[in-house]
Amino acid sequence: MDQAVCCYRHPDRETGIRCTRCERPICPECMVNASVGFQCPECVNEANRRTAAPRTVAGGTVAADPFLITKILIGLNIAVFLLVKAVGDRLVNDLGLYAICGNDPFTGQHACIGVADGADQWYRVITSAFLHQEYWHIGFNMLSLWWIGAPLERLLGRSRYLALYVVSALGGSAAVLLISPDVLTLGASGAVFGLFGATAVFMRRMRYDMRPILILLALNIVFSFTWANVSWQGHMGGLIAGTVIAIGMAYAPRERRDLVQWGTLAAVLVVSLALTGVAVAQITS
Repeated sequence: MDQAVCCYRHPDRETGIRCTRCERPICPECMVNASVGFQCPECVNEANRRTAAPRTVAGGTVAADPFLITKILIGLNIAVFLLVKAVGDRLVNDLGLYAICGNDPFTGQHACIGVADGADQWYRVITSAFLHQEYWHIGFNMLSLWWIGAPLERLLGRSRYLALYVVSALGGSAAVLLISPDVLTLGASGAVFGLFGATAVFMRRMRYDMRPILILLALNIVFSFTWANVSWQGHMGGLIAGTVIAIGMAYAPRERRDLVQWGTLAAVLVVSLALTGVAVAQITS
């Protein structure tokens, strides 16, 4: 008499079906439909692990919500803006970007304030990028962040997009401290201009019609140099940083893509911080 064959996962259940991959006996509860026959759960899981996860154009992981980071950044900017409205100018002075050294008009003593006051004030190079005072300012920046940032986040993936945003903001801050450190500067414009530059690079790389982004970028550059109280220094610093990072991301060879992309990001970050250090040294000397 033949011995009964039982499911390898349920020894109390007889079966006449075997996994088409490993040939282990499986009961109806364990059967997973395959292109030919049935497979056991372990073989299906192993196949899923070996299947490459879908990637974005830049090599990032495809996320369920491709716009999550953009939404979070917009939320943070709006939250800080509401906090400024509730607390007043004190928060602007505490988080804004400036670096000044000179003699106190009341005491006559030499003093430094802002980023020039010491390393513990360097947080201003990033907090200032989330700081807005006027409704038009945050409105314009957040609309630009959504229109430009959301498609770019889907193109890059979350980690690359966030790194691009932050380092572009730092590049804008470095340019401000080098050129006009004595003027209080705030706003997400430096980071947004970095996204503009990155969008232009990827549109060129993907052979899209570049006229719309070039026209938009040109209008924003003209706006930067012609409107009063607009930091063209921060805009151009962010634009340069974002463009350089995007070139590294878009044209990295596939076999060394991660190394080139993150290496470019690291290089721009180091240069931005180094220029910030040079600017502070010039101000305090």
